[in-house]
Parts: sequence; structure tokens; C-alpha cells
Amino acid sequence: MRIAILGTRGIPNRYGGFEQCAEYLARGLAVKGHEVIVYNSHNHPYQKSQWNDVRIIHIYDPEYRFGTVGQSIYDLNCIRDVRKQNCDIILQLGYNTSSIWGAMLPKDAVVTTNMDGLEWQRSGFGESVKKFLLYAEKCGVRYSDHLISDSVGIQSYLKEKYAIDSTFIPYGADEFKYPNPFLLDDYFLRPYEYDLLISRLEPENSTEIILDGVVKAAQNRPFLVIGNNKTKFGDHLKRKFKGYKNIRFLGGIYDINKLNNLRYYSNLYFHGHAVGGTNPSLLEAMASQSLIAAHDNIFNRSILGEDALYFMTPDQVSEQLEKVRKSEPDHIVKIDRNTDKIRTTYTWEKITNQYEEHFKSIAKIVTRPSVPKLV
Repeated sequence: MRIAILGTRGIPNRYGGFEQCAEYLARGLAVKGHEVIVYNSHNHPYQKSQWNDVRIIHIYDPEYRFGTVGQSIYDLNCIRDVRKQNCDIILQLGYNTSSIWGAMLPKDAVVTTNMDGLEWQRSGFGESVKKFLLYAEKCGVRYSDHLISDSVGIQSYLKEKYAIDSTFIPYGADEFKYPNPFLLDDYFLRPYEYDLLISRLEPENSTEIILDGVVKAAQNRPFLVIGNNKTKFGDHLKRKFKGYKNIRFLGGIYDINKLNNLRYYSNLYFHGHAVGGTNPSLLEAMASQSLIAAHDNIFNRSILGEDALYFMTPDQVSEQLEKVRKSEPDHIVKIDRNTDKIRTTYTWEKITNQYEEHFKSIAKIVTRPSVPKLV
């Protein structure tokens, strides 16, 4: 099959979850003999037209100039190009700014869309943006032949709101097997003597709640904040917590080996994502044998179950930082069970096979669902 992957800034991953998903899927599907096309932003650091037998098409992306409007133009440019590619399957990763152009998708290809999370619930958005995202969500449903949910929570939401079935396929992760404590020297850290969070610094990822808890705990252990902080909210956090020397803003780190080692040797790993489906960073933390303290919501619980600590408030974060040590027997059991989940459920090999089976089952079967009229 000829398969095109849209909706990301490109591969190899230099940004986030969907880019990582595209990277692993594209490589895995190419190994299986499929012809895979991935669309990259024109200013992506990787500028070659081929990557691990995957064809890369660079498309003009004015997001750096116009923000979200520019991102939407990039999506439109990708759709205009994919119309020329004679694809069997078009996989859209997300719908935020691409689904409004859905009517332009080629009719001779089967379109399947990973609907991601409930973007309109993100707390950082104003009412007008939330209304647009709800409209985009409806467009994503309307203009797709099939839908993919990366969590049972999203699957249930789509069924309840649109009366539409979707195929459940989670993200994947590779088990981290070769820790190297010497990598901690670059950050002046000692094994299990620090805590951390890794995420986009956005309000709905609970970063401020977690850091308020760090302050309340009054611990001397370093607390690492990893994620691009050169944003409006990132600037706010750096100003607010400037006086606390144990809080270290390290910025974005994209070397997966460094990230895995930092997760592996942490005491507590905080996962604050409150909106969306299966988050790749959560699976990576599980795969890196982190002891996870997660925001208490259906999406995180559907993956972690009883194999994590949970928080909702700064006081709960503070209590966990003061009392919890990774080496305690009960916590070792949690870590082992999460590692087993990675081995049995969330391996990239298994996820790639699930996508391939999904593509085979829908190829040349175009049945666009009936949904309420767009308003």
C-alpha cells in the first residue's frame, strides 16, 4: 500500500508525541514493504527527501510567522500535495487545524484520522478558540472514512457524542534496558536524588500545580522541569519560581537516551497531563521504570490503573515529595507491572502491526460517517 502520514511537523521527531508516532510508524511500515510518505515542515532540521526508506516531502509552513493560522496553511498545503500522490491510505494524526480542509482530501484514498485528545478542553484557550476546536473536531469526524482512538476514554467520547465507532490503537514505547548513570554527571545529579517532570509547559499539563507542590514540600532535592520554556506560559513559570534554587528549568531535551536515563534514575516522575488520550511521555516513563505520580483523570488511570500515585492539588504533590521513595517494595511492584504493560501491550512493533491491520481492513472501503451538519 501507499500510505501518507499528515498532521505533524515531520520526522525524525524534533517536537512531540505525534511526530514520534509518525517516526516509528513510518519506519515500521516501510520495513514491512509499504510505500510510506511523511510530510515535513519546510524548515524541519532534517532536509533530506528520504529517511529509512520513508519518502519525505517538505511543504511550506508559515507557522513560525503566523502561529496557528500559519499551521493551518501548512496543513492545507500538505492536503493539496497529497491529492497528487495516488495514495491508498491517508493517516491524519490529529485534527486541530487540518480538518477544516477535509472536503479537499482526495476521494480515491481512504482517510483514517487519529482523533487525539479533547483539545477544546484545554484550559489555556479562550472561548472563541474552544468553539473553533469543537468545530474542527466535528470536521475531523465528518471528513474521515474511519477514526482511531488512542485511549478508551476518547473511544467512549466519540461513541457517546457522535454515535460512531472508532478503532482503539494506543501509542507505543520501547523498553529502556541500558541505563548509564554517568550521563547524570552532565546535570550534576545523583541517582534517585532528584524528581522531575517532562511535558509541554501548558496550563492543562498541571505544571504550575506540581511546582506549587514542590515549593510547599521545601525539599532540597533538585526538581527538573524539562520542556520548551520559551513561551508565554514558560516565562510566567520561570518568573514565579525564580527564587527556588532546587527548581531547575532545563528547557527541551530531545535526545531519547538522555531522557530515558533521567527518567530511570529519578525518584518521582510527575505526569501532569489532564486532557487527551494516551500520552507518549507517559508510556516512555513506564518503559524507563519511573515511579509515576500522575494527574488523577480517566485517561491516566485507564493506562496506569493502581500502578501509580495520583494527585490533583499542590498539597498532594507536596506530600508525595516528602514521603515517597522509589526503593520502597510497594513501589517496585508498581514499576514492574508498568514495565510488563510496555512489553505486552505498548510495544511499537505491536502498535505498528495494529495500524497495518487497520489499514488492510479499510483499504478501498470508503464509508464516510453521517454526522450532524456543521454549524
